[in-house]
Amino acid sequence: MEQLVGPLRNSGIVKSIRGAHGGYILNGDPKTITAGDVIRTLEGPIVLVESLENEEAAQRELWTRMRDAVKNVLDNTSLADLIAHENESEENTLKEGYMFYI
Repeated sequence: MEQLVGPLRNSGIVKSIRGAHGGYILNGDPKTITAGDVIRTLEGPIVLVESLENEEAAQRELWTRMRDAVKNVLDNTSLADLIAHENESEENTLKEGYMFYI
């Protein structure tokens, strides 16, 4: 856990609270922290392939568009969006009822 939380703490995404009831909490509004912030902190820059120089122009353009699309989704998805999606999924599950498989 510390391997994940350490970089997030160092980047200011989370902060630690000491004491008996301590732990880690977000260091800001979930609406302002994006999935891209978290991914870049934990994994580094978002790249789909290491080198595009040897690719044909059309292939290079495709990889570039894909990279930009992934960045766009990550940078426009906040933690609040993910929380809302999770809450919506839970509500739908409650409405539909639980299914048990035996």
